[in-house]
Amino acid sequence: MGAAEWTGALLDWRLALEGLKERFGSVFSRSELRVTAGAFVEGLLSSVERKTGWMLAEQSGAMKPYRMQSLLGRSTWCADQLRDLAVDYVREALADDGGVLIIDETGFLKKGKHSVGVARQYSGTAGRIENSQIGVFGAYASRFGHGLVDRQLYLPKAWCEDGLRCAKAGVPDGQAFATKPAIAREMVSRLLDKGLPCAWVLADAVYGADSQFRTLLEGRQQPYVLAVRSNHTLRFLDAERQLFQTDPSIMAAELPSDAWATLTAGEGAKGPRLYYWARLSLSFEGPAGFERWVLVRKSLKDPNAMAYYFAFCKKGTSLAELAGAAGARWAIEECFLRAKDDLGLDHCEARSWHGWHRHMTLVMIAAAFLVKLSADQRRCAFPKHP
Repeated sequence: MGAAEWTGALLDWRLALEGLKERFGSVFSRSELRVTAGAFVEGLLSSVERKTGWMLAEQSGAMKPYRMQSLLGRSTWCADQLRDLAVDYVREALADDGGVLIIDETGFLKKGKHSVGVARQYSGTAGRIENSQIGVFGAYASRFGHGLVDRQLYLPKAWCEDGLRCAKAGVPDGQAFATKPAIAREMVSRLLDKGLPCAWVLADAVYGADSQFRTLLEGRQQPYVLAVRSNHTLRFLDAERQLFQTDPSIMAAELPSDAWATLTAGEGAKGPRLYYWARLSLSFEGPAGFERWVLVRKSLKDPNAMAYYFAFCKKGTSLAELAGAAGARWAIEECFLRAKDDLGLDHCEARSWHGWHRHMTLVMIAAAFLVKLSADQRRCAFPKHP
């Protein structure tokens, strides 16, 4: 799919693309690199089916893939600097007081054992344990659209304990093992420090179960809705200072029938996504003016199909607002789908640490371009009511 098709309009987008190339050109010290990076991003935006070195080289008119492969490998430039430019670009396109920051991971299926971070591990992409790489990503979503704003490869502990293997894959010296929630904590801090206006931080149960992640957000007075498992352990002191233990599923089972409300979790392909919602207050000693909840979602058709969340929000936040925030997490799945199907997020051939991050960041830049193009169209079409 080409850029004009993606945005849903036949428009002259090349001027905007040249502006983007000029903007990210500062990352590349040599003119040859700037030209190659521009051709790489154009290739990602093209209708070429596989975004590999050979195919992107042919798309640019080159006879061999050397320059494209060198861009991801031997050349000298900083992928984190380009990532920061992508964040700025997405912020300009989508920034909104009601925007949300979403953290999630996605898998990249691989053959062999030499690609950095590859291991037999659970991949949500495959829905099972597979030989794969796992990347932790951040996305920003608002009424204007949604786009990826950060990425980091998850490096399994077995890799971190094998110095020779890490050296061959170009893993930076001192790169210690970090859990996915630890990566998320660093990522969220960095993105919030960049000034993204953020009404909510959203994530699935891998991150919702991490108390340090929740503590970090609460310390910043940052509202969140984080999924948790039904059996996540909760401990309380009763009126007699006796410790008792429960979990979200037990708490939800004790809710009276009038505690539930039918609310939307946002728009789906077939209209509003309606569920039963309820919430239970949690004891809280934290910033004044805030409160904690256990949020529960139940299917209209199957009362046994339930989902659970921890929520931290300003006092007076309604149940409908919490339900809407919980439903906004789907936006990062749409980002992954678009980036993989249209831009080659999962077509990375590089085996090294810096090669992986360079490929993902260049795809983020291409995706940010499309996001800004679409957001600008929305603003032009609906100048008063985007």
